[in-house]
Amino acid sequence: MSRVDVAAAPLASESEEFRELLARYDAACEAARLGGAQLLDWSNRFTAREKNPADLVTEADLASQAAIFAALRERFPADRYVGEEDLPEATDSTAHGDSSFEWFVDPLDGTGNYVHGFPYFAVSIGLAYRGQLHAGVIYDPTREELFAGRIGGGAFRGSQRMQVSQCRAMREALCMASLPIATDPTGQAMRRFLRLAPQVQTVQRTGSAALNLANVAAGRVDAFWSTSLKPWDMAAGVVLVTEAGGEVTQCDGRPFDLQTPDLLATGCGTARDELLTALADD
Repeated sequence: MSRVDVAAAPLASESEEFRELLARYDAACEAARLGGAQLLDWSNRFTAREKNPADLVTEADLASQAAIFAALRERFPADRYVGEEDLPEATDSTAHGDSSFEWFVDPLDGTGNYVHGFPYFAVSIGLAYRGQLHAGVIYDPTREELFAGRIGGGAFRGSQRMQVSQCRAMREALCMASLPIATDPTGQAMRRFLRLAPQVQTVQRTGSAALNLANVAAGRVDAFWSTSLKPWDMAAGVVLVTEAGGEVTQCDGRPFDLQTPDLLATGCGTARDELLTALADD
């Protein structure tokens, strides 16, 4: 996969590409809801004793993915697809089509939360055109919240347009951070977490990068950072944050790149500069 970043400008509204994008955007909203419905349905089966929770989570993940692809790939079979799970008719995690459109699909972001019944998980679907992200949809089935946006068209939670937080000082910021599984207590991720904890109002580890990004876009969270993300974790969310007026870079301030597992998303002004300084101080 070549470099993928966020589109700097929308597609021309009179172009065929724009009409194709809108069709896929609408389909993504539908697909996210269908995937979320599968997750809720399978979560009700966790009281069954004949299977252990890990098996049920795998089946829930695959059921969500199947619902998403029934809504997407049957309509857009020539598109490229990248996802956490093996995709239909693919030998690896990418199905190579002839289209200039590329999907980044996570049918269950927040697996650990899901298996424990903690209601902080989501479906995440990002869409790129010719190497630039143009649209993103994140669906939280437990709250029935659909976060959706496209470059030039705004970002919305349901019908409400989203705007990032206006927090101006790092000490006032509510922050989220992702830490790798089996985190090294002496590693960079943990050092950053512990170093920033006393410098912000609070910093939390929630277990769903997609929802963290959606909530930054919604102005509920002031900043989110991670150095352990996959493309499908962040593709949709960075579109939402950008369209809600926020900024997304790497933690050292370099431009965002979907191939690089390094991200700082914030709606803060002065606080963003303070966060960049603090995150770089290693």
